[in-house]
Amino acid sequence: MRIALASVQVPFIKGGAEHHAENLRAELIKRGHEADIITMPFKWYPASCIVDSILFSRMIDLTEVNGQAIDRVIGLKFPMYFVKHPNKVIWALHQHRQAYELWGTKFGDLEHMEDGVKVRDMIINADNKYLRESKAIFTNSKTVSDRMSKYNAISSEPLYHPPSNYEKLYCEDFGDYIFYPSRLHEIKRQHLLIEAMSYTKSNAILLLAGTGEKEYTNYLNSLINKFNLHSKVKLLGRITEEEKISYYAKCLLVYNGPYEEDYGYVTLEGFYSSKPLITHTDSGGPLEFVENEITGYVVEANPESLAEKIDYLFNNKHIAKSMGMKGNQLMKDLKITWDYVIERLLQ
Repeated sequence: MRIALASVQVPFIKGGAEHHAENLRAELIKRGHEADIITMPFKWYPASCIVDSILFSRMIDLTEVNGQAIDRVIGLKFPMYFVKHPNKVIWALHQHRQAYELWGTKFGDLEHMEDGVKVRDMIINADNKYLRESKAIFTNSKTVSDRMSKYNAISSEPLYHPPSNYEKLYCEDFGDYIFYPSRLHEIKRQHLLIEAMSYTKSNAILLLAGTGEKEYTNYLNSLINKFNLHSKVKLLGRITEEEKISYYAKCLLVYNGPYEEDYGYVTLEGFYSSKPLITHTDSGGPLEFVENEITGYVVEANPESLAEKIDYLFNNKHIAKSMGMKGNQLMKDLKITWDYVIERLLQ
């Protein structure tokens, strides 16, 4: 089967969504299919650019190429999941979040743009109309499905998939550090974790891996200076996949406490590494896997609550080990495999 994966990319920025598309392509090819990623450059500002992108996605012809039919389109990201095709399914990573759950929050931007309200209405109307054209609608998590049901009254099926290199993740030890690999961004809330380190009484250390916006990175460094945390907090910057696997293997616990995350590879990677997770009551996707006091902790998004749980696990590593083992077992019980994902997408 010849399969096109329809997605978008912000030029020069590559993250989880791009790795997700690449992994799906690789897994399809392993199973004997022809697959390619069809991307469109995406710019979300000014708001008129979003409208242009919606229109452009509707104009793209993916029915055939070079005289050969494209048998199936799998739409991954807004607005390329609007592309026309008689045999299209959608596996939505998320919708344009600024028009939905981020609207009116400190993480939203669309409402501050010229014609933002009108463009928001256009986005919602387009989702309401064009998503329903597909043969089936899947999402990458129950969190995304719940949003689609809430805002658009559209039913969809959550379809979990494993993170990259999940089969290589392992547990070696329960060391003295918290590990959080993620893009440095306010919505990922690294600042909250740094603030928590100023309240900890144990000798726990925080390792933050990843890069991000210069302004936010500078803010994180200012917090380290403000609370004199140079010996307790380390910004590792960009790390290799091998380094990431090693950090997971030796850490005490993993933190994944973003605001309204769609899925959260960090959660799954932590559990595949047999480590407990700490997340928050408003973190979205991680809550589908982290069970409070069983596989980790779900706490309010404040530094004091975080610090308390960090200190507790630092002083009770046998509990950290027990939680991590239960998280690893959860991954086995859920049978999150590419075989099942592809079977559903190509049925």
